Amino acid sequence: MRKGIKRLIITIIVLVLVVTIAFSSVFVLAKTKKIFINKWFVNEKNSTIGVDVSSYQADIDMNKLKEQNIAFIYIKATEGSNTQDDRFAENWKNAEKAGLLSGAYHFFSYDSDGKTQAENFIKTVGTNLKGRLLPAVDVEYYDDKEKNPPEKEAVIRELKSYLDTIEAAYGVKPLLYTRADIEKKYLQGEFDEYKRWMSSLYSPLGWNYKGDWYLWQYYNRGKLEGYTGGEPYIDMNVLNKNKSLDDLIVK
Repeated sequence: MRKGIKRLIITIIVLVLVVTIAFSSVFVLAKTKKIFINKWFVNEKNSTIGVDVSSYQADIDMNKLKEQNIAFIYIKATEGSNTQDDRFAENWKNAEKAGLLSGAYHFFSYDSDGKTQAENFIKTVGTNLKGRLLPAVDVEYYDDKEKNPPEKEAVIRELKSYLDTIEAAYGVKPLLYTRADIEKKYLQGEFDEYKRWMSSLYSPLGWNYKGDWYLWQYYNRGKLEGYTGGEPYIDMNVLNKNKSLDDLIVK
């Protein structure tokens, strides 16, 4: 074999090994939540992008968000049975005024009755959601719940109570926000008829979730113009390219 060809083969083998090691390192770092890589996999210019906000973003200019090609926004309304987001009413009104498609979400508590949580949401948001996004419920761990997860039976019972109460009030099935491990532990097989809004912040959603989804929260370190006085970051979401945003709108 000619020296030149042999040298080329060795070079190719070395390059393949370097690329393989580099990719493996990135994969491990992403899976262990050391780095964010999702922006490599989301073409923000050619996708339907939205944000979700709460009082943490403080003063929000909805028109400015819309100017940056933000197509929709989810706004935190309530948490548990007794808490309302301080900025909800303001954000809700301003989103409508700006013509920015908006929806309200509730942060689900494992320590509170599902029905009273739903009543808190309904009282805060009102009963008319026509033209808005489906009401969403955020089911995730908080405080020490990941280390000491709630009993599955209790979670299913109270979440069903919450969802049934919301559906009776609005005539639509709420959107379920969660992440893959909680989906597998609590929701899979129990709430399959509800549309999913999945969170996977450190790695592509397809790496850890194979189910159907409408929205993917892919990044919680977004930086946009239009919010001041609070958290410097904003949560970024993308619509599944095989889905229609119109299917998430209350008719």
